[in-house]
Amino acid sequence: MRSSFIPFSKPAISELEIQAVAEVLRSGWITTGPKTAEFEAAFRGYCNAEGAVALCSATAGMHLLLAALGIGPGDEVITPSMTWVSTVNLIVLAGAKPVFADIDRDTLMVSAETIAPLITDHTRLIIPVHFAGAALDMDPLRRLASKKNIHLAEDAAHAVGTEYHGEKIGRHGSAIFSFHPIKDMTCGEGGMFCSDDSDLVERVRRLKFHGLGVDAYDRTIQGRSPQAEVLEPGFKYNLTDMAAVIGLGQLGRLDRFIEKRALLARRYQALLADVDEILPLAVPSYPMRHAWHLFIVRLDIERAGMSRDTFMTELKKRNIGTGLHFKAVHMQKYYRETLRLPDGALPATEWNSERICSLPLFPDMALEDVDSVVAAIKKVLA
Repeated sequence: MRSSFIPFSKPAISELEIQAVAEVLRSGWITTGPKTAEFEAAFRGYCNAEGAVALCSATAGMHLLLAALGIGPGDEVITPSMTWVSTVNLIVLAGAKPVFADIDRDTLMVSAETIAPLITDHTRLIIPVHFAGAALDMDPLRRLASKKNIHLAEDAAHAVGTEYHGEKIGRHGSAIFSFHPIKDMTCGEGGMFCSDDSDLVERVRRLKFHGLGVDAYDRTIQGRSPQAEVLEPGFKYNLTDMAAVIGLGQLGRLDRFIEKRALLARRYQALLADVDEILPLAVPSYPMRHAWHLFIVRLDIERAGMSRDTFMTELKKRNIGTGLHFKAVHMQKYYRETLRLPDGALPATEWNSERICSLPLFPDMALEDVDSVVAAIKKVLA
């Protein structure tokens, strides 16, 4: 057994990023300022996006999107249940109704085919989720949304650096990214809203800082006019310069991070190929670049003779960390009791929710660490 613990994830923070934060602290301008503006511009350039707004979290971006679109009582929002609960929490808190689309059993992603039958006259928004670093098949989804005149917003929390048909996620339409510490790049905490809808970008930018008619940092005056007026009620979801400089450093190394993650993922795939109890996710066949945010497997609980939770506990005893991404939203206590979906309503989602497990994957891992993880898996299953 390993003498040291392999965490499920670990951010790759360099001395250059630490020094950049120190410089911001010494500058006297530590909240939203020139570094946040620089980070927005750099991220916009990386994705070739038309507009980008830096935020304190992806959850904040989702809240602002719903507010900007006026989503509320009587509206329906289609999204998968196989996602983090924040999206559904915000839909419910807005007074709207979440409508769950089932997923492909082996990619964990929705499709135009699973979403189309769920559209009604009350559908205002579709939020599909790029999963684990893989890209959704966006062309059919975009055609469906356009045909039905429904806004489509991509949950790209797992997809910074992901490409679809040679273009970065965030290039077209609207997408929300996360920079949480387990993601491919981090700001500590942070998010980015990208869109090619200039009116929507400006509405999100205004709402993210109290509804003021100018941004928290106006590039033309190196600050914010004290005479700025509130144009509508807003929130306080701005990113700080302390976080932005971390993001700038991470963005400059993102492609190298993804290359290392892909190398580790290929090692996992090769070593797990003959482990019948372990079922890795399928990689979609359409043209895309996988960012390998997560390496997810499903445990064949019947063949293994144990539950997923027991499997994770036994790995931890052997100094191997794991993650759970995710327990389906409609199977969480609050949503079980309020939505009361019948068992089997989302068969592929529910099957995965009981079996899913994320193995350690982060840029500072060595190939030998993958060997240790797989060795521990085999011992647990034996």
